[in-house]
Amino acid sequence: MFEGVVLLVLLVLAGYLVMKLTLAILKWLAINTITGLILVGILNFLGITHIELNLINFLIIAVGGVVGVFILIILSFL
Repeated sequence: MFEGVVLLVLLVLAGYLVMKLTLAILKWLAINTITGLILVGILNFLGITHIELNLINFLIIAVGGVVGVFILIILSFL
C-alpha cells in the first residue's frame, strides 16, 4: 500500500517536471520564431533580401532565431 502511494507521488512529480520543461522549451521556441519572423519581414520589406517562408525556412528560423535568419540570408546570396 505504501509503495503504491510513493509511486503515485513520484509519477506526479515526474509529470510536473516534464510539463514544466516542455513549456519552457515551447516558450523559447516561440520567442525565437517571433523575433526571426519580424526580422525576415523587415528585411523582405526593405528589399535587402527575399526569403521565402516555407516549412524548412520556418523551422530554421524557429530553432535558430536571429542566427537562423542570418544563415538563410547567407544561403539566399549564394
